Amino acid sequence: MRAIQLTAPDINALKITELPCPQPGQGEVLIRQHTVSLNYLDLALATGLFGAIAQPMIPGADSAGEIVESGAGVTGWQRGERVIPGMMYHWHAGKICAEHHHALRGVTANGGLAEYAVVPAASLVRIPDFLSWQQAATLPIAATTAWNAIVRGKVQPGSTVLLLGTGGVSLFALQFAKAAGARVIMLSSSNEKLARVKTLGADEGINYRDEPEWDKRVLELTNGQGVDLVLESVGAATFAKSIGAAAYNGTIFVIGFVGGAELNVPVLPIMQKMLNIVGNNTGSTADLRAAVRAIETAGIVPEVDRVFALSETQKAYRYLQSAGHVGKVVIDLSM
Repeated sequence: MRAIQLTAPDINALKITELPCPQPGQGEVLIRQHTVSLNYLDLALATGLFGAIAQPMIPGADSAGEIVESGAGVTGWQRGERVIPGMMYHWHAGKICAEHHHALRGVTANGGLAEYAVVPAASLVRIPDFLSWQQAATLPIAATTAWNAIVRGKVQPGSTVLLLGTGGVSLFALQFAKAAGARVIMLSSSNEKLARVKTLGADEGINYRDEPEWDKRVLELTNGQGVDLVLESVGAATFAKSIGAAAYNGTIFVIGFVGGAELNVPVLPIMQKMLNIVGNNTGSTADLRAAVRAIETAGIVPEVDRVFALSETQKAYRYLQSAGHVGKVVIDLSM
């Protein structure tokens, strides 16, 4: 089978190779993978920011495919069913445990950038019929993360949500928040991106280069009240302003560290506002299933920014690295 292997922490080390097709064992299924969507996790892995990992390995945390063979003991799944595997494939439901973090698709185990993959049947979720392969591949990390933010932020009609950036998680959070009846404010350094997300439902856009004190602008837009949920996707560079923009009893849902991983933030407003600072580690298979159910119920169509062929994998990673996207970057293995 054709596959991409990462042999060193360098985008140039993403190489196409031929490997034997894996075989499913007890409780596992073999899936033919059609598409992969890229996440910041994949980029961090390919540039050495994630830390040391065993190499060579097949990257790609998110993929969509169809079942072609089942191993012993697998029930409830049929050949030909369209599925997405959860990234944390041993975390099926409930609270996260330390052992869940040591079983990650595309990190500690081979991932999506291969024509075939073996995955635990318990990690699978069915793809809604109305989604294409390219759209379905965007769901495991981005949709699950966004859904958990909406749930933990208790977003409901009348809530206000602040989204930092226009990547895949932010776009899913926008769609989930609007389906819940919330108002959405989005940040970007690009007026073109802000114009685009407004066509997708965003109520307000703030260019943080033009308005570096964007937290004060958020307060102006909310009559001094602040927002009920901040999707904090940047990290150290924006955290203090996210605290300033949050409403009393608001939630800051922490999902990223592209702007730095070490915080120096004011403690007093966290105490005064009684803020909820919530960490996130993607989610369980049950969380992914809930996100997919919400997508199916609301008729949400994932926003795919650009699609690359498997032979263009390095180009796809560099495009993600450029941060020029609105929505998800996808690699189609059939191209």
